Amino acid sequence: MSKVKKYSSQRIWFYVRRAIWILIAWVLISNILFFYDFITLANKGIYNSSYDLHSAFIANLIVAVSAGVIGGTITVNLMEICVRKYAFWKAILIIIFVYTLVAIFISGAGALYKASQDLNLPLFDPEVFEEMFFFFGQWMFVKNFAIWLFIVIFTLILIMVNDKYGPGVFPDYLMGRYFMPKKERRIFMFADIRNATGIAEVLGEEKYFLFLKDFFKDIAPAIVQTRGEVYQYVGDEIVVSWKMKAGLKNGNALQCFYMMKESIEYKKERYLKKYDTIPDFKVGYHYGSVMVGELGHIKREIAFSGDVLNTAARIQAMCNTLGVDILTSKDFADISYNVPDGVVREDLGPQPLKGKAEEISLVTFRNDN
Repeated sequence: MSKVKKYSSQRIWFYVRRAIWILIAWVLISNILFFYDFITLANKGIYNSSYDLHSAFIANLIVAVSAGVIGGTITVNLMEICVRKYAFWKAILIIIFVYTLVAIFISGAGALYKASQDLNLPLFDPEVFEEMFFFFGQWMFVKNFAIWLFIVIFTLILIMVNDKYGPGVFPDYLMGRYFMPKKERRIFMFADIRNATGIAEVLGEEKYFLFLKDFFKDIAPAIVQTRGEVYQYVGDEIVVSWKMKAGLKNGNALQCFYMMKESIEYKKERYLKKYDTIPDFKVGYHYGSVMVGELGHIKREIAFSGDVLNTAARIQAMCNTLGVDILTSKDFADISYNVPDGVVREDLGPQPLKGKAEEISLVTFRNDN
């Protein structure tokens, strides 16, 4: 029970943290736009002495905070699901529809407050409602509607790009951090579906592709929420990387495996219904120094090079031989000072790895819950 609760808390905190950043960013953007409009119109002599800057600012703040809270907690997550689930054109139509409903609700709340202040009447007075409906026909509403539609879609695109590259990778790419190759210490996890060839033969090419697509989609939240970066998809295998600090903090790298297992377990009925099988996977972990930099001219990407990747792949391949779902090098296990609740370390001693001259000490973890 404590394990599930800990995982749930980590997931909740991931979305709360993202919602807070969206709230702060949108409130800041909203205030910048508000004062830009005010200064521009004031310089042109549009406002007279009856204009109440204070009530206008409060109304704008109500709209900004409401948009940030609703957008950060509900709307953006709903839109993200639409983009992942539907064709892009259909997702855009759903996004515009949802955004329009939310924009009308939030703008109406702000207009209602401002009309109440300007007319010095209660919020739900008929004259206040009449003034609020008049607001929706003004150019200011149409302009702000278009600007915020752009901001919402741009925010969603940033979230999607960040998910694609992994937390922190996209900013590094924009800043040119890896334009010249550099050495970094990284944690790598190789995850591979068991009996993939047999499953593919039973399902056929098209259905097997959909099976892989569902699997990678279902484990994606675990990777993102533990600050992992997807390095490669190779057939039925996925390679995930962590910067040392991110991977060791809260036991993120190890947590990722158990969160992936939990996600597949939660959706096993759907897999049985669609594919008559449940994806069973194994993982191998190792860490060490790698060279990292941008590769490619036509299709540029950030690539890693080093013996760490080869060793991690060989460790994962030993899972079948040793009859376990998770294997790590002893070196990695020794620095993994945080492990999920109820998970117990078990040393397996030195083991021969294919292609390696020397044996490497391996460790597995048992979940006693």
